[in-house]
Amino acid sequence: MTHIAILGTGLLGSGFAEAAATRGWTVTAWNRSTSKARALETFGVRVAASPADAVRGVDHVHLILRDDAAVEEVIAAARAGLGADTIICDHTTTQPALTAARAARFAAEGVKYLHCPVFMGPPAARGAMGSMLVSGPQALFDRVQGDLTRMTGKLEYLGERLDLAAVYKLLGNAFIVGMGALVADVFTVAKAAGCTPDEAMKVMEMFNPAAIMSGRGKSMAAGVFTPNFELTMARKDIRLMMETAGALPLAALPGIAARMDVLIAAGHGAQDVGVIAIDAVV
Repeated sequence: MTHIAILGTGLLGSGFAEAAATRGWTVTAWNRSTSKARALETFGVRVAASPADAVRGVDHVHLILRDDAAVEEVIAAARAGLGADTIICDHTTTQPALTAARAARFAAEGVKYLHCPVFMGPPAARGAMGSMLVSGPQALFDRVQGDLTRMTGKLEYLGERLDLAAVYKLLGNAFIVGMGALVADVFTVAKAAGCTPDEAMKVMEMFNPAAIMSGRGKSMAAGVFTPNFELTMARKDIRLMMETAGALPLAALPGIAARMDVLIAAGHGAQDVGVIAIDAVV
C-alpha cells in the first residue's frame, strides 16, 4: 500500500490528502495551522506534529506550499525524518531559477526531489483531474509515475531540465491571470456602457479562443506580423474602450495601450496587432 506525506494542507493539499486516503493510501499530513490538518482526520489521515514526523517511513512526500522560502524551510525541517529512498514531489509554484538551484543542491546532498506543479483547483485534486507537470531525473520520475498518474487527469513529464516545469507553470498562470484580467475589463466597459456581465459574456462566447491561438498566436510565435488588424487601429479601439470605461478601474487595457504606444512610436503601427510580442519572439 502506498504511504505518503502531505506537507501543506491548504485547499489544494487537503484535496490531495482526501483523494489519497479515499483511494486507500496511507496518508500522514502536516500543516502550520494544525486545525486545517485535523479536518482531514475524518478521512483517516494521520496528523503529524512536525514535518520530520510526517515523512518518517513514507514512500514519497508531497509539498503544497506557498513559495520558495516555505519549500526551503519545510524541507529543512523534514530532513531528520526523511528516508534515503523517499522521493519529494514538490507541487508548489516557485521561481524557476531558485527551483533549479534547489533541485541541483538536493541532488548533490542525496535528497531525491522532483518539481511537480499542477494546473488544478481543490475539486480537481479530489477528483484526480487537471494537469500535473514534472521536471527532474528520469529515474525518480519512473518510480513515482504510477502514483502521480492516479493523482491527476493528465501527467506530463518534461524531462531532466530542473526548472522547466516551474517555467511552464508560470507561463500557464500568466495566461490564466491575463485572461481573467481581460474578462474583467470587458465587464467594466460593459458596465460603463449600460450592459450586464451576462450580455458581455454573450459577446465573448462569439469567439473561439483556440482558433485565435492557432491563428494569430502561431503567427506571433513565428515573428510574422503581416497585418490583419493593424496596431494603430487596435490602439484606436482601446482608446474608445478606455474612454467608455471612464473613471471605472481597468486591470489590463491601460498597460496594453502603453505598450502599443511605444511600438507605434518605434514605427510598427502598420503591422498586425500581434507585433506587441515582437521583443519576445524576434
